[in-house]
Amino acid sequence: MKTIHAMIAEDEQLAREDMIYLLNKEPDVTLCPSAETGSQLVDLYVEHEPDVIFLDVEMPDKTGVEAVKQIIDLAYIRPPLFIFTTAYDEYAMDAFEIEAVDYLLKPYDDARFQKTMRRIRKQMAQSRMKRDRQADTQSESAAEEKLLIDDGERMVVLSPDSIYYAVPSNRMLEIHTHDEVIESRMTLQELEDKLHGFSFFRTHRSYLVNLNYVREITPWFNGAYNVTLKDKHNTTLPVSRSARKILLDTFKN
Repeated sequence: MKTIHAMIAEDEQLAREDMIYLLNKEPDVTLCPSAETGSQLVDLYVEHEPDVIFLDVEMPDKTGVEAVKQIIDLAYIRPPLFIFTTAYDEYAMDAFEIEAVDYLLKPYDDARFQKTMRRIRKQMAQSRMKRDRQADTQSESAAEEKLLIDDGERMVVLSPDSIYYAVPSNRMLEIHTHDEVIESRMTLQELEDKLHGFSFFRTHRSYLVNLNYVREITPWFNGAYNVTLKDKHNTTLPVSRSARKILLDTFKN
């Protein structure tokens, strides 16, 4: 059974406690800390990166819709699933415009809540199947392909297998290889797109790592992990909490 990490954003104490009670009854749900304002929700998302967020539309200092848009911009692998909760049905259109999984109109009963949980589990299962299919279709000849990297002065031909990791630094992208560190003006996302089909993984929004060079994965704190690479420096790089789950599943497979 896959664990669902859930977060609640609700400024009304009784409504927040009711949602906590319902989620605590679900055997596959683990609760993250709850938020009482939109800004607090964004901060807690960055720290805990939950799989799903149950949030009220109207909250102090930042509405639920505003907070969701900010979280989508921050999500480097994929955004969480969003479930809006409110007593006003006129906000439903706003919720579905940002592709919320569901919209719970207060007061809702246990049967309606269970319908939402089924939708969450179904969508998470579909996402896992999609990732598995993408991994299964990786080209067997990928290791023999080459990349052309523009470092501003020359075009460098690289084998993807020569890259340990890449990280943005001072408005440039540092590509760490067996022999040198190559700087490029491309973004990390552009490099990740070029390396699609190879064994690279975004361990953190700022790090793209060649999984073939991961020596070990170790716990750090607050659910985050580190990876140590098989390079001459035994480089240690961060793994965010949400990336950790996908990374461990990748090695299990």
